Amino acid sequence: MSDWNANIIAEFRANEGRVGGPFEGAPMLLLHHRGRRTGRDLVAPMMYLADEQDPDLIYVFASKGGAPTDPDWYHNLVAAGSAEIERGTATYPVTVAEITGPDRDRIYDEQARRYPGFAEYAQKTAGIRTIPVVSLRRA
Repeated sequence: MSDWNANIIAEFRANEGRVGGPFEGAPMLLLHHRGRRTGRDLVAPMMYLADEQDPDLIYVFASKGGAPTDPDWYHNLVAAGSAEIERGTATYPVTVAEITGPDRDRIYDEQARRYPGFAEYAQKTAGIRTIPVVSLRRA
């Protein structure tokens, strides 16, 4: 998985935030976060959903491809409350907040409508976990 991520990160940086393959045309970012146990600086590529009303707000989804557990980056973000992202050619700090309840459902449903793979992830995790939605606001 780390080689796969490393290739996506390199492609993202070489193409001003755009990547091909399964992510062709999808909004992508690189999330910089610190391991809560290791203290290591980490980078995770992921898709995001921009808020339609607020240009400083975006949402990311802790889907982990429909795995039964939440991804480590999610736990790191929630523990830290802040991070840094690369979006296109810009790099900037963000504050982190988990979205819950009806707002979470509305945002996740919109992502699943736009990218049906997210609906599949929700089906895989049904009865096991609810995929977290996290807001990232430009600090």
